[in-house]
Amino acid sequence: MKKIVIFGGGTGISSILSGLKLFPVDVTAVIAVSDDGSSTGILKEELDIPAVGDLGKVLITMANVDEDFLKLLSYRFEKDGTLHNHPVRNILLAALIDLKGDLTEATKYMSNLLRVKGTVLPLTEEKIELIGHGKGMDYIGEVAVSQNIKDIEYLTYDHPIRVNQEVVDKILEADMIILSPGSLYTSIIPHLITPAVLDALGKTSAPIMYISNLVTQPGETDGYSVSDHVRVLNRYLGGRKVDLVIANNGTVDREISERYRTKENKFRVELDRDKVKKMKARLITDDLVRIEQGTIVHDELKTAYLVFSALMG
Repeated sequence: MKKIVIFGGGTGISSILSGLKLFPVDVTAVIAVSDDGSSTGILKEELDIPAVGDLGKVLITMANVDEDFLKLLSYRFEKDGTLHNHPVRNILLAALIDLKGDLTEATKYMSNLLRVKGTVLPLTEEKIELIGHGKGMDYIGEVAVSQNIKDIEYLTYDHPIRVNQEVVDKILEADMIILSPGSLYTSIIPHLITPAVLDALGKTSAPIMYISNLVTQPGETDGYSVSDHVRVLNRYLGGRKVDLVIANNGTVDREISERYRTKENKFRVELDRDKVKKMKARLITDDLVRIEQGTIVHDELKTAYLVFSALMG
C-alpha cells in the first residue's frame, strides 16, 4: 500500500483527510502544535502543554465511529465558567497527556478509541510559540503572526524544537508528501522551519504536492494567486521544491462570492497557470469547489481522487 505524509493544521487539512480515508492508502497526518487561540491557547497556558486543538479536529475527521460519539467529542460548553468554549475533545486530549505521558501517546490512544484509519502525529511534544521576525519587531504567537504577515520577514519558533522521531521516519518511508490547504503561514510553514523535517525532505525522493487553497485568508494571503502560495512554500522548503500542485479551476456562485468579499474580505485564489508551470511544478486542475452550509470547501472525494491518481500514476 502506498504511503502518504500530509502536513497541516486547523480545518484546512480535514476535508482532504476525509476524502483520503476512503482510498486504499496509508496516510500519516502530521499536525502543527503551535496554535495559541481560543480553547487551545487557554489549555496550553494553564496546563503547560502543546496545542491540542488541531489534533482533535483531525482525529474526528479520520474517525470511524458513530455520529453521537463524534457530536459528544465536538461539543463545546456554552455556559459561562471555566469550561466555557472548551470542546470535549480538547479536555480529553489534555487529560490523556497526563495519563499517557506525552502528546504522541495521547493521540495514539485517541486514535484507537476512534478507530482512526491511518496515523495522526503531533510535530513535536514540546509547548512552542511561533515567532514572526520583522524589522525591529517580533510578533509572538500564531494569532499575532497571522495578523502581521506584511511586517514579517521570516518565521522561527521561540526555541529550537525536537521533532517527533516518528515524523522523520514516516517522511523517509513515504511515497508522497502533501502540503495541505489551510493557513499558509501558521499551519503549513510551521512544519518547514524545523531542521529535522527539512533534512528528511532532502533525503527522500518522494514528490512534494501542494493542494492549493480555494480562497485567500485575510491578513495572511491577501491577493495571493496559486503561484504566490507555491513561491512562499519553495522559499521555506530549502533545497526541495513543490513538484505537483492541485488547484481549483471552477467558479463560485456569485452570491456566495460577494458575501465572502464584503463580509469576510476573502477572494477566490487566482489560478495563474503559466507562472506555476515556470516553477517546474506539474499542475493538476479540476472544479474542486463544494458549498457546505454556505461555506466554500474542497470537494473531498474529487480532491482525494486526484491525489490518489497522481500517487498511482
